[in-house]
Amino acid sequence: MAVPKRKTSKAKRDSRRAANAKLTVPNTVECPQCHEPKLPHRVCAACGYYDGKEVVAVE
Repeated sequence: MAVPKRKTSKAKRDSRRAANAKLTVPNTVECPQCHEPKLPHRVCAACGYYDGKEVVAVE
């Protein structure tokens, strides 16, 4: 079984964990039809339009 030979320093441990802190929230754009915020390059959940055409029927 693999066992660490030396104790991992706080700097090494924290620098490894720092990569997860850099994750950001995805950008949102305004839907040209209903002006609701939506993710880019996706169908609008509020009105169902994409690229000026109704793709999904929303009730």
